[in-house]
Amino acid sequence: MAETVICVGAVVRRGGEILLVRQAAGHPLAGQWTIPWGRLEPGESPRAAAVRETAEEGGIDAEVEGLLGVQELPAPWTGWIALIYLCAHRGGEPRPCDAEADAARYFSQPAWDALPEPREPLSDWLVRRVFAGSCTMIPMDPSNPLPHAGAFL
Repeated sequence: MAETVICVGAVVRRGGEILLVRQAAGHPLAGQWTIPWGRLEPGESPRAAAVRETAEEGGIDAEVEGLLGVQELPAPWTGWIALIYLCAHRGGEPRPCDAEADAARYFSQPAWDALPEPREPLSDWLVRRVFAGSCTMIPMDPSNPLPHAGAFL
């Protein structure tokens, strides 16, 4: 049986644009534009991982606004679960800050549509849904009686 791995993705908006990164050589998605993605580090919360991955892969300080959804990943990542967050830009300019990405950029919908380079299919689908306003975000609810701020119920 495959190991269960939790990873996160971040759809980061700045006005009418969305942050995407191009995965670098050596990455399983090399050459493809994706949302910032990554695995949780030991003891890390999923929300913190989404913010960290956005900073590492895209050079952007982001804030989680809510949960877009949960995705079970297909082979070769069988057993992996992705939590996908909608985030707001808080600062910084797009630039890759680790070896996993070789480019980072905010795209408007027309610029994304015109991009001639490869796009990772799930990221492409998510970005198009966010541009179209057809995603439903689950916001955090401050009335939740548990003190943990990462509850999306």
